[in-house]
Amino acid sequence: MSLSDQHAADLSPETVVVAAGRPERAHDEPVNPPIVLSSTYFGTGSLGDGDRGYGRYANPTWDPFEDALAKLEGATLPGLLYASGLAAVSSALSLVPAGGVVVMPSHSYAGSLVMATELAEKGFLELRTVDITDTDAVKALISPDNGKKADLLWLESPTNPMLGIADIRALTDAAHAVGAIVVTDNTFSTPLVQQPLSLGSDVVLHSVTKYLAGHSDVVLGALVTSNPELRATLLHHRIIHGGIAGPFEAWLALRGLRTLALRIERSQASAATLAERLSTHPRVETIRYPGLPTDPGHERAKAQMKGFGSILCIQIAGDEHRKGADAADELVRALQLWLPATSLGGVESLIERRRRHTAEPLSVPENLVRLSVGIENVEDLWSDLEQALKSLEG
Repeated sequence: MSLSDQHAADLSPETVVVAAGRPERAHDEPVNPPIVLSSTYFGTGSLGDGDRGYGRYANPTWDPFEDALAKLEGATLPGLLYASGLAAVSSALSLVPAGGVVVMPSHSYAGSLVMATELAEKGFLELRTVDITDTDAVKALISPDNGKKADLLWLESPTNPMLGIADIRALTDAAHAVGAIVVTDNTFSTPLVQQPLSLGSDVVLHSVTKYLAGHSDVVLGALVTSNPELRATLLHHRIIHGGIAGPFEAWLALRGLRTLALRIERSQASAATLAERLSTHPRVETIRYPGLPTDPGHERAKAQMKGFGSILCIQIAGDEHRKGADAADELVRALQLWLPATSLGGVESLIERRRRHTAEPLSVPENLVRLSVGIENVEDLWSDLEQALKSLEG
């Protein structure tokens, strides 16, 4: 038999990530689910609940990943796999009624902000952006004294790229008090570090491309909820808008998921070491990492997370020869092991100056560099950073 919800609840997440989504146990059957390449399925009557029918409705290769992710997030219903993180974002935003109000972090994934902004410009919704770390300010936008109450609260914690920490429980309570739905992007943390459903969120979003798949070789997204009505709405959106995953990508994502606990353990430990060392380097103007006791989000993160993640951000100090943004670009070019590329959460360590993207909010400092720590030896990663920082002195 496959791993039941009850059995999964009795196991540690490090075990669930390996055991969930396995086929039923039968003699001589595979221990891993196969890839099913079919655009349609045998059927003779009308389609009912549970019928696959057609490849845009369902695929057996999606099921194991959707089951495993749901168990990791503590959901009572299977997750939903999408063609990309933004396809999942689009589906989640479809929960907003026409003309409804969305409250979203001013610092959050640029794709989410751009999509919500474009929908607002076309009159489909009203967008209110806010510093998500300012709980009182968020509450004021959810339920203003004179104005329409929010229909959807969009959370990221930690935020991308500023690593701000939201008080998820307090904000979900405030949103639910006015009947708003809460969607939390949990990409940075993964369910091994944070479980937003347990903190009151209605829907959890992942860019599966990042930590869950973990090898920078697939583009996928996912949504998870325990609410049957919300799931039905999200599933309908996926079917009608066609944002479906390819079976091979789904199979690769499940294979990548199996090592998530080991990857997170290694990358988090390395991120903590690098953050501590970078925090005292003279070329580093500021550093954001929730694991540092001096970080403004440290206490809040410690209360609602099981770790502090593997992303850190630094601002590179300028000097009489160059602006901070130019120094940041020089730092990235001087690195030999760290890879200058966008994205995050893979086995390899990536680095980039975020404001090189035109879609990045202007409030993100020009000299801010985001580091996604991989699973390489931490001393090798530090040696490369150290030599690149030293090169700025020349």
